[in-house]
Amino acid sequence: MNAILWSGAAITLLGLAGLVWCIRLALAARSEQDPEARKSALNRVLIWNMSGFGVAALGLMVVVVAIILR
Repeated sequence: MNAILWSGAAITLLGLAGLVWCIRLALAARSEQDPEARKSALNRVLIWNMSGFGVAALGLMVVVVAIILR
């Protein structure tokens, strides 16, 4: 069960790292001068942001399952 718990924690940290990366991308996209380029860049960030949230949520689900099975 410890392996499941730690793998879930690693997956969660991977998702959180992705969210931090998205914050950096969004800050860089905000400095775009062209409104169309800014909108396009922020739409790409949105896709990565939702993916990061999904990975973090999946990792937390694995952690909860490991705790329940203990």
